[in-house]
Amino acid sequence: MWLSTSLLALGLAACALAHPDVTTTDENGIRSIPLRTHSLSAPYLDSDMQSRWFDFGGNTIVRADQYIRLTSDRPSQEGWLFSRVPLTATNWEIEFEFKIHGQGNLHGDGFALWLTKQRGMPGPVFGSVDQFEGLGIFFDTYKNNRPGTVFPYVMAMVGNGHRIYDKANDGKDNEFMGCSARGIRGASVPTKAKLTYFQDKSLKLELQYKTEDQWELCFETSEPPTIPSVAYLGFSAETGELSDNHDIISVSTKNLYDTKGRDSTTSKPGNKGASKGSERYKAKKERGSWSWFFFKVLMFFMVAGGGYVGFTAWRTQKARSHRF
Repeated sequence: MWLSTSLLALGLAACALAHPDVTTTDENGIRSIPLRTHSLSAPYLDSDMQSRWFDFGGNTIVRADQYIRLTSDRPSQEGWLFSRVPLTATNWEIEFEFKIHGQGNLHGDGFALWLTKQRGMPGPVFGSVDQFEGLGIFFDTYKNNRPGTVFPYVMAMVGNGHRIYDKANDGKDNEFMGCSARGIRGASVPTKAKLTYFQDKSLKLELQYKTEDQWELCFETSEPPTIPSVAYLGFSAETGELSDNHDIISVSTKNLYDTKGRDSTTSKPGNKGASKGSERYKAKKERGSWSWFFFKVLMFFMVAGGGYVGFTAWRTQKARSHRF
């Protein structure tokens, strides 16, 4: 009985490990595969008080049951959170929940989402380095000098490694696309953002802050910028004389595939000619390799268990023959 129960438990564990994440396909034929390496959820840290896939620094505080706080509601703070490995998916979706809140009527400065070659480098752009290479999405809560613009303001900036962020004018001349988001700070519903990217096809940012489960389009373009082939996913925030709590609650990143073949000619940067079909085959092969590995482990224990049962029966029979 003990052996049968153990083998059953082992089999269930093997199946769970072989299929740890759920792959889904929506009504438009877009298949999404969760990327554990670029996702975060409570309790955030392992038993060694470390994150396997993310590093953090500066004034960042991890409250394992609630949030990762990039800055507290105190002046002159900066904190960051960056993935340890680059995001190499050609098409992806990043959905994250955050919270901007604090005391008083005056607050600042904001936080940023990053997809850049640089990682974990403190600096003057919402707590991260200037002259970055890649994409930054800025959630700016304090208006310096931008007449006619309603704040908080959410904007995208594309960095080439040399371009300097114009902080005095809230990045007006740096803006790729953006939108006003009045009410996103201290919202009564969970605040979320969803950034969706198809290489050479589209870039879209949606926000949730007015009504739960209702997404507001911030911007969308069919001429997206080129994301570096080696780009790290990160978040950072800063406070100056004014301050706020900037919390990251969860991050969910997915690899996207168009099953209807609309992106079949798209290739990864630096790997021309690598089609979506070959990527699907590679992903399927990797999943199959893990399944085969756990199947072999399961078969090993079944054979070992069978041998043990046979040996026990033989030993019992031999003992009986000695008595007679």
